[in-house]
Amino acid sequence: MVTHSRVHEPDFAAPRSVLGPPSARRKVIWFAIVGALLLLVFGSFYAYEQVRSHMVAQIFAHMTPPPTPVAAVTAATQDLPRALRGIGTLQAVHQVTVAPEVGGRVTQIFFQAGGVVQAGEPLVQLNDKPEQGDLANYHAQAKVAELNLERSRELVKRQFTPQQTVDQNQAILDQALANIAKTQALIAQKQIRAPFGGQLGIRQIEVGQYLNAGGAIVTLTDLDTLYVNFTLPEQDRSRLTVGQAVQIKADAFPGRTFDGQLTTIEPQISADTRTIKLQATLANPDHLLLPGMFANIAVVLPVEPGVVTVPETAVDYSLYGDAVFVIHQDGTDAAGKPILKVTRTFVKTGEHFDGRVVVLSGLKPGDRVAASGQLKLGTGTQVTVGEPDALVPPAKIPTN
Repeated sequence: MVTHSRVHEPDFAAPRSVLGPPSARRKVIWFAIVGALLLLVFGSFYAYEQVRSHMVAQIFAHMTPPPTPVAAVTAATQDLPRALRGIGTLQAVHQVTVAPEVGGRVTQIFFQAGGVVQAGEPLVQLNDKPEQGDLANYHAQAKVAELNLERSRELVKRQFTPQQTVDQNQAILDQALANIAKTQALIAQKQIRAPFGGQLGIRQIEVGQYLNAGGAIVTLTDLDTLYVNFTLPEQDRSRLTVGQAVQIKADAFPGRTFDGQLTTIEPQISADTRTIKLQATLANPDHLLLPGMFANIAVVLPVEPGVVTVPETAVDYSLYGDAVFVIHQDGTDAAGKPILKVTRTFVKTGEHFDGRVVVLSGLKPGDRVAASGQLKLGTGTQVTVGEPDALVPPAKIPTN
């Protein structure tokens, strides 16, 4: 009897059941590789950013910004012109609308619109023929009355007539002479003359037009001398005296100043506005200024000597106060050149005049301050000084 022996083969089933089929092993290996690659990429990126940040920090730590260019000016002392300022209106010393006292038809016009006339020069003739006829009649009556008066006087001397006759003839003569004077006055009224010398305006009548009494003929203005009426607050009364110099500026002539003199101070204060009315007089020989123009007035006061001033552009105005950037030296560089820096200094400002501002405190004469480029400045900012007039516009821009 044959006995079969069983050969036992090695058992690999256990490892296969743990790792799974070959496809599963490939997935595990693939995820492991991808994870390693991602870790390597992100790690490299992180390391790069760390190195980059460190290098940038090192660069900025050793980098010095270039100095800020500024225009510098020096605080100076000068006399401060002082004035009381107001606004007013120009008014002619002599200005009328020429009009007749009586009505009548215009028979002749002697003037040209816009012309210049002298006092007493005839302007318009109204029809005066009826008055001329009455004048001739009264002259004849006066002549007869004069003859009768002489005759009656001779008769009285001879006692041929009573004195009463002489008195009656004298009264008749006086009446005739009075009518002559009245008629001559009416004739004079029919010829309208210039009441004063000056410049005429636009003609408002025509020949043949009937003109009523008071009807406008033309305006007449004396432009040689003008008034300036203006007001100032009542607090300024103690600094006002008749005869003070007054400077007038008109918008029609920018940059030009006209000189006048304070001539009248109203002796009362307006209860509504608490202002005092003033009047100045100025000569106008060139007839440049005209009545009705708006005017800026400055009543000149004694100057205040020795005030500290800087250009208006040197002051930095803000909600925290007015300030200037004072330039000072902070050592020297490697080439031996001075290093200039600025310090923000708060100041108290006063009046403005001619593009400058008075510094009441915070600055002393001789201090150099920045007049341009303040927006880029702060305390400790290094600067370089350029030309002080670098930002001044040219006096005239050429045109093609």
